[in-house]
Amino acid sequence: MAEITREAAVGLLRKYNKEEFHLLHALTVEAVMRWYANELGYAAEADHWALVGLLHDVDFEQFPDQHCKKAPELLREIGADESFINSVCSHGYGPCSDIKPEHLMEKVLFAADELTGLIWAAALMRPSKSVSDMELKSLKKKYKDKKFAAGCSRDVIAQGAEMLGWPLDELLEKTLEAMRAAEPAVAAEMESMK
Repeated sequence: MAEITREAAVGLLRKYNKEEFHLLHALTVEAVMRWYANELGYAAEADHWALVGLLHDVDFEQFPDQHCKKAPELLREIGADESFINSVCSHGYGPCSDIKPEHLMEKVLFAADELTGLIWAAALMRPSKSVSDMELKSLKKKYKDKKFAAGCSRDVIAQGAEMLGWPLDELLEKTLEAMRAAEPAVAAEMESMK
């Protein structure tokens, strides 16, 4: 597998993504994927998991109607191999891709992608505007409210938990913990991108 540097990955991300929201989501999913790699015994692959997370939506801002279809072309600009491209595209399984998540890393990305958006939306409703003081109980309440962050598919999140063989609460709790751990570094990097 040809190694993609983080510098090249960030360069590609910023070439096709200008909106703060998309950059924040990419950095968050990157950090969550790194956390999961370390947590699930894949520390040696943590950089790879993180880069797949960082670039999972590389085509979404400029090519929303071709999401996961335009990505391979963009990823090849930095020398991504087919395995990397497959992993990125598998997160859209169902709505925009027919590549099924097979590897544990792909299943985690599939499950955590939408969920990070829901958790972040819930954090913004809090006085602290942070996940640092968010409890699982309040996240579950937001998750059950279908009107809240309606764009975050509960079906995809539930399907992801099922793919992983985890109870939904375990996925919610672990992803919340991952975001708590990552929040300061993500905030610092967002600041440096301004």
